[in-house]
Amino acid sequence: MLSGVLAKTVRDRWLAFVGGPIVIGLLLIGVMAVYAAMDLRLIRDLPEAFLALAGITPGAGPSALAYNIMYGLMGAMTIAGLAIWIGAGSIAGEERAGTLALLLANPISRTHVLVAKAAAMVVLTVLGGVILAAFAVASPTILGTSLGGADPGALVVHMTVNAMFYGFLALAIGGWTGNGGLAAGVTAGVMIVSYLAVGLLPLIEGLGNLVRIFPWYYFDGSRPLVNGIERTDLAGLLVGCVLFLLIAIAGVDRRDLRNRGVGRTMVDRLRASRWTRAAMNRLAGSAGVSHIWTRTVSEHQALVLVIGLLMAAAGVMYGVLYASIPRDVLQFGARLPKELLALIGYADMSTPQGWYQSEYFSLEAPIVMLLISILVGARALAGEEGDRTMGLLLANPVRRSRVVLEKAAAMALLTAAVGLVIILGALVGSTIGGLGLDAGDVAAASLLAMMLGLSFGGLALVLGAATGRVSVAVEGSVGLALAAYVINSFLPLSDSLAGWARVSPFYYYLTGNPLANGIDWTHLTLLAGLFLGSVALSVVLFEHRDLRQPA
Repeated sequence: MLSGVLAKTVRDRWLAFVGGPIVIGLLLIGVMAVYAAMDLRLIRDLPEAFLALAGITPGAGPSALAYNIMYGLMGAMTIAGLAIWIGAGSIAGEERAGTLALLLANPISRTHVLVAKAAAMVVLTVLGGVILAAFAVASPTILGTSLGGADPGALVVHMTVNAMFYGFLALAIGGWTGNGGLAAGVTAGVMIVSYLAVGLLPLIEGLGNLVRIFPWYYFDGSRPLVNGIERTDLAGLLVGCVLFLLIAIAGVDRRDLRNRGVGRTMVDRLRASRWTRAAMNRLAGSAGVSHIWTRTVSEHQALVLVIGLLMAAAGVMYGVLYASIPRDVLQFGARLPKELLALIGYADMSTPQGWYQSEYFSLEAPIVMLLISILVGARALAGEEGDRTMGLLLANPVRRSRVVLEKAAAMALLTAAVGLVIILGALVGSTIGGLGLDAGDVAAASLLAMMLGLSFGGLALVLGAATGRVSVAVEGSVGLALAAYVINSFLPLSDSLAGWARVSPFYYYLTGNPLANGIDWTHLTLLAGLFLGSVALSVVLFEHRDLRQPA
């Protein structure tokens, strides 16, 4: 039975761990080709402090520079995100789907189920690492470039162990809480904060040693791409994996498991209060389908709350950090070549607007908006089918089109809530740091980030409506989002290909420099049109498809 749980988990999840690394590997070849055709001497001559801020290894050639960007950041976060996905859903996902009780009705203990799920996560993460390693070795040969002293194999080993660390952390949180959204949100937040801290703290006098408390340091702090495998750092991450596994086992063994539909949501709490009972009863209705969107919002409340708190803290932190980083480091932002500006969102970090764009809006804001929108969009329809609740929902007098529209409305509401937090965090940070950011411009950047997320969330909704499979919706939308990001970041470096950047939704996000120039209404309209068009297509697809009946 133990091997059966492991095999089924691998069979259900293998496609993501093959497809994701293949997408990253193909993008690596494209980015490496772009850099191989360029003169990178200007980048090599930059101060080491600024290279550290941009995440670039000193002396990097075309291959090493491409590895830094595609593997050191995107690849590492992608494979770690996949591990988090499995870890968060290993126990909590089975509880949500109502299948854990059926599984435990067999002669198998909770511990055995957990260990089998953890083993499957390790197997799949290693599989993804092998695929990434194959592309890392093959890419320079395909393009006729040299490795330039880089050791991509060591980088991939560090990436793989780093991903396992976050996967086991999500497993531990999910094991203790039974809440997959909370497990995924907290772990993703820890990963993002850790990445930012390792990049920024060394630039502030007296704080450099604090990076050792953040897990990301043990992935990339020893620069494995240049120096090879650092066994001590890997040992630290592996010890963390074992510790989280033991914590997860203790958590699962000590608590009552949740049944599907059991749990106290935010709406439940508001309806129980005498102050808000009347308003929530009118809002939510007496029937379970009176307002589908309220239930959808409640299902994702933990994830949004965690992400919101992290984004608020990050927004404030960047205002403080800007005043702490030496001016001579930031002033190099005004003289950077476009080859390097592509790595930080084409932002001039010597200005407060460019600082927030490169550190807050170019990376963090899109990631969290994509995370929330894609997860909500993927689960909106396909999740109901996978949980066997769509049939019960549609047995009530409610049209399929209403289900789609209310799910889309919930997605928009959740992203808007995070967008508001982003605005508040940036403005508080600007006030504390004396940066003088304009509130209207910050709101413009946040609104565009929200619409960017909804564009890909709408794509996840379409894929879920067409297939009824959460995995297809997540993998397809995430893969296209990665490709769109690379297209917008690197095609402008080639005069002949620059025009093709307009096919990417990312082009319409920050190209108009909203933190300096305010909202670009044409760009906002195009992004909104993508979302509304996706919702309309989802309605058509969902109304004309036979629903899946999971076994």
